[in-house]
Order: sequence, then structure tokens, then C-alpha cells
Amino acid sequence: MSSGTAEVETEVAEDVPVWQPIGAGVVAALVGFTSSFAVVLAGLTKVGATPAQAASGLLAVCLTQAIGMLVLSRRFRMPIALAWSTPGAALLASTGAVAGGWPAAVGAFVVTGALIVLTGFWERLGRLIASIPVEIAQAMLAGVLFPMCLAPMHAVVTSPGVVVPVLVVWLALQRLAPRWAVLAAFGVAVGGAVIDIVASHRRLDWSAMVPRVELVAPHWNWQAIVGIAVPLYIVTMAAQNIPGTAIMSSFGYRVPWRAAMAATGIGTMVGAPAGGHAINLAAISSALSAAPAAHPDPRRRWIAVFSVGCVYLLLALAAGGLATLVATAPKGVLETVAGLALIASLGAALSATLGTAEHRVAGVVTFLVSASGIAVFGIGAAFWALVAGLLVRWVLGGPRSLP
Repeated sequence: MSSGTAEVETEVAEDVPVWQPIGAGVVAALVGFTSSFAVVLAGLTKVGATPAQAASGLLAVCLTQAIGMLVLSRRFRMPIALAWSTPGAALLASTGAVAGGWPAAVGAFVVTGALIVLTGFWERLGRLIASIPVEIAQAMLAGVLFPMCLAPMHAVVTSPGVVVPVLVVWLALQRLAPRWAVLAAFGVAVGGAVIDIVASHRRLDWSAMVPRVELVAPHWNWQAIVGIAVPLYIVTMAAQNIPGTAIMSSFGYRVPWRAAMAATGIGTMVGAPAGGHAINLAAISSALSAAPAAHPDPRRRWIAVFSVGCVYLLLALAAGGLATLVATAPKGVLETVAGLALIASLGAALSATLGTAEHRVAGVVTFLVSASGIAVFGIGAAFWALVAGLLVRWVLGGPRSLP
């Protein structure tokens, strides 16, 4: 780059108001939070958390990812955005209760965090995860997401008065302003839920809205480790950390892999006793905060992510209130918002699953087993989907078809 070009870029950067990267960070935080917090609450509840424990888990992932972003962005002067594992939360929702209940699920979260840390320091493990065939990993993810994406259709029957307006607003915004579609749908859902609660004279538990941490001692058993920890680790790495790294590379940033894995893995382990399932490198938030729209100078975009972290510290305070509202809302409202938030991810996963004709059968088998929700020996469908998909791929393509 010539010195003249560098001087022009410097002048442009100096003309950018200080609020631009801060505003980009605020938008990224609000979009990320509202588009998937319902998935987190649903996933934690399905594996045995009480409403209070689910609220604690949401608070935990907000705090751990916020602290991780504040430290990493400041330390490396890069827009290293973190997020909770939305595919991981969807996985929990499809897995359901495991042997040992909620304490066993918490133990599985701790193991997931340890595996993430190990990935940062053991290159062979990272290469092994990266070598899982794309169609198999994405098919497993698609099967996990599929039941949740069906939820809005079921909710139309159970709570049409609240759910139909949510769907109409979401569809309209998909055409006019897709980024805000889920946020607007969430706003309509909250409004509809409040009206329904008032009209039916149900009472909100105001004391439950106070932010609090519900600590649970982890319990370890092999069913939870194999059925939750392993699939959660794989889907978090394959659907979040690896794509997040690629997105950062597309904007010219090289993520400090060991530091990022250490921060997210330790954050997951620390947040697990409070109910946090997993945090990881962000994908969508990275695209919002690492792009030139955040700041024309790549060296100043870290401010956007620092702002994301600050906003999440505030959003953590809303976890109890949201969980209470969701628990009191009409049946299907939470599932509707969660399902709408995951439709785009389902579409991308299905596209990757069916993209290669040679391995399409293996991908479809993986998807079907994952979507079936079966549990064998107390181990959920996601694990068996990986086994089935790799087996079919090996039978049809020979040993060379496997990693």
C-alpha cells in the first residue's frame, strides 16, 4: 500500500465519529441476544433446568462471553466477538433429559469446556474436528434444528391469537429489513404475551425477575458425557468456532486460536455450575462488528466488540425477567420465537447436507437419525446420527471417505 493511500485512510478514519463502532456493537449485541436467547432458555429447560436455573444459565453465558470479549478485544486489538452456542442450545432442546438430570447436564457442560481448551493446545484434536465431513456435521445440525423450526406451526394451533401476529411481522420484516425480523417478532411476542397474561389475570412472580445465580454441583456419568458433552463440543466447534475463524479471516484478521479457545473453554467451565452450556467464537456478530461498516480502520473495529461486551453485561440483568415472562406466557410463544430465529440456520445446514451428490445419502441418513430424537442406552440422537452418517459414508465410499 502506498503512503498516499495510507494517509487517505487515516484521514477518513479520523473523520469517523466515535459513536460509529459503539453503535455497531450495540446493534450486534441486541441482534445476537434477541434472536436466540429463547433457544438458550428452551435448551436448558429441556435437559432438566428449572425456570430459575435456566435464567441463571442465560445470565452465566451473557457474563462469560461479555468478559471474554472485553479481555480478548482489548488484549489483541481485534474485533474478536464471542457468543453462546446457539446450535448447542438447540441440541440440548432436541436431546431432552439425561440420566442424572440437571446436575449431569452441568457436568457435561464442564467436559465440553475442557475439550474446547484442549483443542486450543492439541492441534491434532482440532484437525480431527475440522476433518469431520461437512455434510455429516451439517446434517446432524439440521436434524437438531428441524424439530424446533416446526414449533411455530404447532403453536399456531395452540395459541393463534399471539403467534399469528408474530409470524406476520416476522415475514414482513424478512422482506423489508431481514436483520431486524427476529427482533421485531420478539417484540410482538412480548406484547402479545403481556396482553394475554393481563386478560387471563395470571400473576407474574416479580421476585423471580431479580438476577440471581443458581449454582449446581456437576455430576458426571458416561451417558451425559457421550450424549451431551461430545455432540455439544462437535456442533460448537463445527458450527461456531471454525466458521467464526473463517469470517474473521475474510476481513483480514487472524484469530489468536489458543487464546480464543482458552477464553471460551475456561469461560464455559466457569459458567457451567451456574447453568451456562457453552460459549464460542461468534459468526453473525463477527460479521457485524468486523466489517468496514463498524469502522473504516481495521485497527479500530475492536471498539465495536468491546461495546458488545459492555451491552451483554447489562443484558445479563434481564435474564430473570425474560425467563419469568416466558414461563408465564401462552404455550408456544417461546418456541415460536426460537423456531423463527433458527430457520436461516436450518436452511444453510440443509443446503450443505444436500450439496454433494456423492455423499447425499449419508447426509440424509444423518439428518433423519438426528431429527428422530431417539435415545439408545440413555444417549441422545445427535451422537447416533454421527455414528450412522459416518458408517453409511464408509460403506458407500470405502475407508478413504472417512477422516
